[in-house]
Amino acid sequence: MAGQVGKQVMLPKQEAFKMSLRNIRIRFGRACIVSSSVLLGVAFLMSIFTNTVIQQALLKNGPESIKVSLAAGASDSMARDIWLVSLSLLVCVVGITNAMLMSVTERSREIGTMKCLGALNRFIMEIFLIESGMQGLLGSLAGGLIGGLGMLITYLARYGTVILNYIPYLGLLKFYLFSIILGTVISIIGAVYPTYLSARMEPAEAIRREV
Repeated sequence: MAGQVGKQVMLPKQEAFKMSLRNIRIRFGRACIVSSSVLLGVAFLMSIFTNTVIQQALLKNGPESIKVSLAAGASDSMARDIWLVSLSLLVCVVGITNAMLMSVTERSREIGTMKCLGALNRFIMEIFLIESGMQGLLGSLAGGLIGGLGMLITYLARYGTVILNYIPYLGLLKFYLFSIILGTVISIIGAVYPTYLSARMEPAEAIRREV
């Protein structure tokens, strides 16, 4: 009997995706908060990656004058950069978790209504995870571009267009893709606990809850 009910209320993933898009449009301000949190973290991460890639390429193959200029601070900055990136990503996860917790609280009646209409816990969780993943993906795409281009412009302003001949663009592209994947995964991780809370809500209690 339980299996039969499960089949009746199981909705396709396309429906969860559509509902997630609709929720992002309706709560665009909240979506911008989550996306901007990811954007800032990924932008900082990508700027560090870009700096490291360009710096190593110039130290290995660049003009002698640029090598001398870069060699002085190359060794001291790596440990600091790793610490700063780790801290920024941790803040990013906390920010996403907080934003999604507020979203779950605001939408408690909506969650209760969906459960009363037969939505399974799994479907509720899919909506929130897809929603957070899409916000993280958009924030990561923009953040990676901003961080990478920002650091590239900094090098161009300092050393001129000559550095364009020594930049390993394929390496930068790999780090850009890695940053997008990492930002999206972090967004989903940050939404796991709020999503778990939303799935555990009792329908009657969720509908009665005052926000």
